[in-house]
Amino acid sequence: MKKLKRIVFALGASIMCTACAGVNAATYTKGTPVKVGLICLHNEKSTYDKNFIDAMKEAANDLGSRIAGEPIIKTDVAESIDSYNAAKDLVKQGCNVIIADSFGHEPFMLRAAKEWPSVTFCHATVTQAKVAGVSNYHNAFASIYEGRYLAGYAAGLKLADMIEDGKLTDANYDGDKIKLGYVGAYPYAEVVSGYTSWFLGVKAVVPNVKMQVTFTNSWYDFDAEKAGARTLKNNGAAIISQHADSMGAPGECEEMGVPNVTYNIPLDVECPNTYLAYSKIDWAPYYKAVVNGLYDGTGIAGEVNNNFTGTIADGSVKYACADEGYADILKDVEAELKAKTRRVFDCSTFTVEGKHLTVDSDYLADVDDMHDYVSETKVIKEEGGITFYDESAFRSAPYFDINIDDIEKLN
Repeated sequence: MKKLKRIVFALGASIMCTACAGVNAATYTKGTPVKVGLICLHNEKSTYDKNFIDAMKEAANDLGSRIAGEPIIKTDVAESIDSYNAAKDLVKQGCNVIIADSFGHEPFMLRAAKEWPSVTFCHATVTQAKVAGVSNYHNAFASIYEGRYLAGYAAGLKLADMIEDGKLTDANYDGDKIKLGYVGAYPYAEVVSGYTSWFLGVKAVVPNVKMQVTFTNSWYDFDAEKAGARTLKNNGAAIISQHADSMGAPGECEEMGVPNVTYNIPLDVECPNTYLAYSKIDWAPYYKAVVNGLYDGTGIAGEVNNNFTGTIADGSVKYACADEGYADILKDVEAELKAKTRRVFDCSTFTVEGKHLTVDSDYLADVDDMHDYVSETKVIKEEGGITFYDESAFRSAPYFDINIDDIEKLN
């Protein structure tokens, strides 16, 4: 999720009226090829945007005659009026579906959706579709916390081997706990959800761990990500992971010789000595659901309240591990996640200020994002004998924002 600080802006009526003047949106006819546009914050140098672009190319190939020509992909589109103008240009070019990939694009995509109701606007990683009341505006995300947990589990298996092989030093310990590190972009719910799920994956294998998290306050800052990884290593982190979009952190881990878990793409070629595992959201299933839903006139399969949440079971969440020796163990854990006999945010596996969350806890999540920062939804559930935090069930974008014990934020 490309989430910058909340964007507060006022758009005068005259601007609203003149901006769309002279641009007529295409009217879609069921059963005809769908013309698709994609708006990206950065370009293929960003692992985040490359993941969206690669998935779009894959989906277009699979959709065949259902899609009209090559998707129109706009890159390096800022989270500003530029994104509205990009959408306007895609409308002008006849797109029936317009997809955006960054959180800060949302107010501009919502504006465009209201102005061109015959166009389907789909926005990944954002929060407003449930509450906006705009029928042609849709949000999507996936339960990437499942993939991060599995990548963390792989890291736990590696850590267990490192312990057995005597590869840890005194610097890797704080008392009896082994230090981990994580480079995060922003301290927002998606990043918190991601690093917590990764940590819990490691902890499921090696219980005596703790983790430091450093934030770059940017989604793409090579130097800051590199410096963050260096700081974590100097602080004793035995394994480092990250949620940021450049090669800064994994490249630095390769240089330092620290095992690294990546996001969005595997780096077995670029970091042959330290790459351990990765996870990503595969957007191709969602793209195909959008196009097929329009083509068939059935709507987007799997949506609830204009929100789509892909899962590891439907192929929307992917992960891989460089060590094939861990494959069978990870498959068993994956099967448990699919069967829901294991939950990533099982409340018995972590504490908050020394206590486990229960169904009677007073914690509420801010699910209905009204820009009021008010938490209103009870998300702690008990099913199948497990009490767990039900992430991404009430809307697609993550809302896990809890600071659990044994995770320290450095900034």
